[in-house]
Amino acid sequence: MSYITEDTEEGEKIYKTLVIKPNKLGILNTELSVKILQELSKRPGCAMDISRKLKEHEQKIYYHLRRMEKAGIIKILRTEERSGASAKIFSVSSPFVSVKLFDGEYLVDAKSKPRQIEFFEPFIHKGKLNATIIVGSPDPHGKYSARAFDGSAAIDLSLFLGTFVSNVSPNYKLDTEIKDSDLKNNLIIVGGPKANIIIDKINDKLPVYFDTKHDFNIISTFSKSVYSDDHIGIIIKMKNPFAKDKEILVLSGKRFDGTRAAIIALIKYLKKLEIGNKFDSGISRIVEGIDKDSDGKIDDVEFLE
Repeated sequence: MSYITEDTEEGEKIYKTLVIKPNKLGILNTELSVKILQELSKRPGCAMDISRKLKEHEQKIYYHLRRMEKAGIIKILRTEERSGASAKIFSVSSPFVSVKLFDGEYLVDAKSKPRQIEFFEPFIHKGKLNATIIVGSPDPHGKYSARAFDGSAAIDLSLFLGTFVSNVSPNYKLDTEIKDSDLKNNLIIVGGPKANIIIDKINDKLPVYFDTKHDFNIISTFSKSVYSDDHIGIIIKMKNPFAKDKEILVLSGKRFDGTRAAIIALIKYLKKLEIGNKFDSGISRIVEGIDKDSDGKIDDVEFLE
């Protein structure tokens, strides 16, 4: 995926862009091709739909559609039955198109991190934190009367997220402070089910979950593997089970070291994290924490799934 950056008075704005070869640019040099793209930007359609809208011959429209599809500027969204025949429904591939003429100079010190910004959408939206970070209470609480020790790992997470936001305002809560209305937001949940009651509440909805009856071992619904080591962590990005139009990001582990491993994976290996679980297209990853410098602290990870 390629991106372009626009420097505005409100700050940097980053957009996805389709990069085409210079010899394809001529496809857009007619007024009709631009009008066709404008119509498709409003709603997907077929040659007949656009022909009626622009009052142009259908074959003429289809000629331009084929050329733009071949260049990747538009794509076939689906096929529909129209008057006993199949009609190809087209949509615009990207609202932005760029042309790379040759390899030129680039800004080494560019501040933009488009890949990371895209990953954290909608948790970070237009430079602002758009989620509630939930950490376990340090006091005995919940049905396991456990204390949470994930606070230091959550600090590392907060420092990392702070590099993507322009205005930092506290937006975190202890799991014991969460109300039902809070659960309907975008959520970033830190810690295991023993120390964070919100993780325990959604545990049965996670594609990688904790076996609360067998020492909180981690079980993958994809590989059916069972992970019992305290250094195992999970990273899950999925729809919020409490609000389908929102999302949750789970950074969790059997013990503190597992949660720390999950956060290290997010900070150090976001590109690899985006690939998703090898058994599934979603983001449900399992990592094992590693003490690389032998100082007794987890400082790196290995991806298991």
